[in-house]
Amino acid sequence: MAQFVDWDLAAATAGALGKSGPRVSYDEATEVVAELRRLTDEAAGHVLAYTGLRPQVAHPPVRVVDRRDWAATNIAGLREVITPLINRLSGDKPPGVITDTIGSRLTGVQAGTVLAYLSGRVLGQYEVFSADPGQLLLVAPNIVEVERKLQADPRDFRLWVCLHEVTHRTQFTAVPWMRGHFLGEVQAFVDASQAGGDNFLDRLRRGVGMLSDSVRNPDSRASVLDIVQTPGQRAVLDRLTALMTLLEGHAEFVMDGVGPEVIPSVETIRARFNRRRESGNPLEKAIRKLLGVDVKMRQYAEGRKFVHGVVDRVGMDGFNRIFSSPLTLPRLEELSDPDAWVARVHGPVGPVAATG
Repeated sequence: MAQFVDWDLAAATAGALGKSGPRVSYDEATEVVAELRRLTDEAAGHVLAYTGLRPQVAHPPVRVVDRRDWAATNIAGLREVITPLINRLSGDKPPGVITDTIGSRLTGVQAGTVLAYLSGRVLGQYEVFSADPGQLLLVAPNIVEVERKLQADPRDFRLWVCLHEVTHRTQFTAVPWMRGHFLGEVQAFVDASQAGGDNFLDRLRRGVGMLSDSVRNPDSRASVLDIVQTPGQRAVLDRLTALMTLLEGHAEFVMDGVGPEVIPSVETIRARFNRRRESGNPLEKAIRKLLGVDVKMRQYAEGRKFVHGVVDRVGMDGFNRIFSSPLTLPRLEELSDPDAWVARVHGPVGPVAATG
């Protein structure tokens, strides 16, 4: 059957549209790569000591990549996951009218355009689609570009980024069921679309209206995902949102908890970095909103507040109960009410001093 996405064209588009990185000499580039690898190992020790979470499965070494390699790796991962899901959704039948009209090439250009934009912003990622248990990626040109814009101490900023990304790696390697659970929810999201009784074009029109509102309303949470949601998909997306908010907030909590002990300029870095997250020209803000990037930014703050609240109540070991099984993960409504999660998982507890 024909492809739903022309993945080769997506990769070519991402490479062609991606911005060039900052100017560095060959020696500087070599030094950055070597230091990021060293700091990844250092960060792993700090994360283990602070969280008490010990990797249970082997993982490949960190990959320090450029923007083109980051986009290519993500396209390869998405191809591995999305292609069989699309085939299942279509019942392995030839593409329908919409796919014939839009065409896999246009979809490939669209996917490549999105990844080109993101490739210039992502500092690091734990990529879980292409292999088990996943692989840690650090995007060297973006890290160098941001540290220069923030006028941050390079070693301090690089370690700060590594703490965040190594925490993500720990979440998937210390909790071996996490990757399977996440991929299962992605599949459930696709499966739920089969149960939708409303017409795709009707959902598309409603989604365009939501996206238009998201540009006008700064507090809107609408994103490109709203175009394709059926009621069943919204339920799955609530679970995925809760999971991603937890993982992002946990990484933020750890990087800021470890930071004061090992990164002298961490308070300055955090303040300047937060201002950078909130800044941007109107066009860039609109693009971030349409892609759901703004939602991810809110996840950092909301998730960090939830983790802090739980650790304050039951300590780090008590918080780590959250990784016992999918049933102990927070529900969406619990993210704004740590007491509700503590009561459900721990039962009534007295005050406990925070760890770390």
